[in-house]
Amino acid sequence: MRFFTLLQLALAATGFVRAQVNHTVIVGGPGGVVAYTPNQINATVGDIVTFIFQQKNHTVTQSSFNDPCTPIEGGFDSGFQPVAEDNLSGPFPAASITVASETPVWIFCRQTHHCSMGMVFAINPNGKFDAFLAAAEATGNSASTTWSSSSLASSSSTPTITSTSTSPSPTVPSSSSPTTHLILVGNDGALSYSPSNITAQVGDTITFQFMAKNHTVTQSSFNDPCRKIEATSGTPGFDSGFMPVPAGSVNFPTFSITVNDTNPTWAYCRQDNPSSHCGQGMVFAINANESSSKSFEAFKALAEELNGTSSSTSPAKSNAAPNAYATCGLLINFLTVYIGLSLLF
Repeated sequence: MRFFTLLQLALAATGFVRAQVNHTVIVGGPGGVVAYTPNQINATVGDIVTFIFQQKNHTVTQSSFNDPCTPIEGGFDSGFQPVAEDNLSGPFPAASITVASETPVWIFCRQTHHCSMGMVFAINPNGKFDAFLAAAEATGNSASTTWSSSSLASSSSTPTITSTSTSPSPTVPSSSSPTTHLILVGNDGALSYSPSNITAQVGDTITFQFMAKNHTVTQSSFNDPCRKIEATSGTPGFDSGFMPVPAGSVNFPTFSITVNDTNPTWAYCRQDNPSSHCGQGMVFAINANESSSKSFEAFKALAEELNGTSSSTSPAKSNAAPNAYATCGLLINFLTVYIGLSLLF
């Protein structure tokens, strides 16, 4: 990434810097479209790719060329973004990434059967998209969650749009103007989110900006603060994936969500090299009830007490697909998700 930084500075000095391009990709669509439109693009470093989720319940999940229908470890994932079939005018969830290298990026929808139906996408495929598509159609989606129209409900553990592999109820907008909350992740090398505990209203945007090292923002639960909520309850939960930030970087990846209800949401950093960041208190909360036993300080204390391990009272996960990075209740906007291959700890 340092090479790209120096190159960009050199080009800027000569006035040859290319303008940033915004690419829009429609995910799904009216009538049950199972596709990304377009299904591939060529993009340059600094370009933004914005995925607009329309009808049904889809994801934007990073995979690999050799295994197109399986999430890669540490890759980005929008999580499930349910949109009611009768919602034809929005608002629609959006997930955006900022291209950080011209290496091919492979993407699929992990809804059941969608990948095997050809719902895949690529950035800079270098002529290999047809082969990627064929491999997806041949292998099927082995890491899917079944879509059902019969289990529409809001999760009590998340602040936004429901994502239990269902279609959502219409969003009720906030009566006040939306606010954007900026959360610095790992600022000045600290193992913390700053601020780490906020109150947000429906319609607000919460943007996590990753400042250093290699962190995540991953949904957990109050009772098991240092484990993915999916692993403890089977409920899909959001996960930014690891966001490596090289030393000396001037571009900082961000991960954003839009609040759709005011229920408490709990999150942590799942980095455990050389030791658990969560166990050292790197946790975050939205709309924690400070007058109850489930306050932010109680959540943080439990994370430190468990030292990044599981709670003895956690229920076992049953029949959940491994590596199924998902989102529950969040209108996720990956604004400048950092697509990097090296992980810096």
